Amino acid sequence: MAGNDLGSLLGGLLGGSQGSGPGSAGGAGNVLGALLGALGGGQGGTGGGNALEGLIGMLTRSGLVDQAQSWVGTGENQAVSGAQISEALPDETLQKVAREAGVTPEQAADEIARSLPTAVDRLTPSGEVPEGRSIEDLAREQQL
Repeated sequence: MAGNDLGSLLGGLLGGSQGSGPGSAGGAGNVLGALLGALGGGQGGTGGGNALEGLIGMLTRSGLVDQAQSWVGTGENQAVSGAQISEALPDETLQKVAREAGVTPEQAADEIARSLPTAVDRLTPSGEVPEGRSIEDLAREQQL
């Protein structure tokens, strides 16, 4: 499954793919991989880049403008809570992510809140979201 492959890449990007439970880098990667897959980024090609753009747009529209911009930008990353993530994401998306990652929706939201700032920051080292690039390609490049 592409989500698992993406989860492995994101787990490595977040500091190694050791472990598989929530809170571990591998668990964080699996949750983020499931999230980006649910948003259309599970496949290669331009859809992956659009998933990151779509996610940033979704968070921005949900009132998390400052947080999302801080993750993409080159300054300090602002924190976000699991409750804010739950509010920002469509319920069906969070349910799907939780199911695929084998956790509750609340655990998924908390894991996304913990790991998303670092993942977005590392996927956007130049301070902007790369257009037309898959998340898989971006993750592979940043692991060099």
